[in-house]
Amino acid sequence: MGIPVHQTAPRKFPAVTLFIILINIVVFILMYIEPQLLVPGATNAYEVQRQLAMIPIAIVRGERLWTIFTAMFTHADIYHLLGNMIFLFFFGGPVESVMGRKRYLLFYFLGGIMADIFHILSITIIPSQYLITGKIIINPWVTPTLGASGAISAVMGAYLIYYPRSRITMVYPIWIIPLIFTLPAWVYILIWFFYQLVMGLITLLGFASSIAFWAHIGGFISGIAFAPFFMEPAIKEQIRMYKAMLREYMVEETPYYEEEFY
Repeated sequence: MGIPVHQTAPRKFPAVTLFIILINIVVFILMYIEPQLLVPGATNAYEVQRQLAMIPIAIVRGERLWTIFTAMFTHADIYHLLGNMIFLFFFGGPVESVMGRKRYLLFYFLGGIMADIFHILSITIIPSQYLITGKIIINPWVTPTLGASGAISAVMGAYLIYYPRSRITMVYPIWIIPLIFTLPAWVYILIWFFYQLVMGLITLLGFASSIAFWAHIGGFISGIAFAPFFMEPAIKEQIRMYKAMLREYMVEETPYYEEEFY
């Protein structure tokens, strides 16, 4: 997918979105320079990641439940962090404008939780151990999962509901030549979702990936499902009034044709 750089959806100052981004950046920096501040006794970033990441089998057993939240603020490397934060900043601001700050924050965490649930459910229907290469086998039940992408996928689902006709301009780098093009938001997001779905189905066949595609799928579907219920009441009322006025206008302006029978 191309990197989104511009959109036509309106937005207010995205205070909560920026706060979430700031926390992610601070956690990432501390993970490398002062890991013991995040996890007492930790001496490196890897130890922090192991302690803050969500491990599916632990959640199923009712253990380490706090990692459902801490994993949302922990990233594997700088590219993982930057990719997620770019998408969160791009899609989060307009969604926050519709929901309001408190509802948006609750929605964000709920989306992340649902993403984890979908990820765990996907593991139950695939082999407990599956191949990454011809020589390496990984057990997904004990493989740590981390990153904000599940929650961000929920935000993208909400964006699709609120701004389907927004125009998104993206940059797709091919070698040193950047391709720049614009698509309707619904096209861009559904292409993204189709890719997640195809890759997710491939993992169900026993082929491993370092990306939790079913977390993305689950977050996205949850975002679509929950978005209508998280709109700010004032905006809901505006939409209701607009639809009522539109219906009234349609009735008044629809011409009446008298039928003639011969």
